Amino acid sequence: MKFHQWPKRDPDKNYFKVPNEVFHIGLSYPEISIYCYLLSIEDRETYQCYPSYKTIGKALGMSENTVSKYVRSLEEKGLIRTEPTMVRSKDGRPLNGNLLYTIRPIQTAIELFYERQFQQLEEDAARQRAAERLAELARESPA
Repeated sequence: MKFHQWPKRDPDKNYFKVPNEVFHIGLSYPEISIYCYLLSIEDRETYQCYPSYKTIGKALGMSENTVSKYVRSLEEKGLIRTEPTMVRSKDGRPLNGNLLYTIRPIQTAIELFYERQFQQLEEDAARQRAAERLAELARESPA
């Protein structure tokens, strides 16, 4: 039996890097999929790209509404920034173009993730103190 030698992979051609932290900041699989797709097509110098929801959806097997929902979520989580663009029709009318996506530094998303977790812990602690105080008042009052 002959051993088949696989062709050597060029580490820079047809590959893109995904920060490891993406898997530790509570993203859902659709969010990870869209984020990775945007990373794969971004301009490596400007960190920007402008695919349509339709293009993203076709590549990932999602509807345009689903893509829209998770793009907003990625934006809220600090991973991307979006800006509307304008194009001109053949007759010169201005039309809405695709969104311009800018991939933000991963550190921004990590800080936002931990800030939200800390906020949740504070809210949970406040609820716990309120519940304990209500229980204490209930024991004290002869109802």
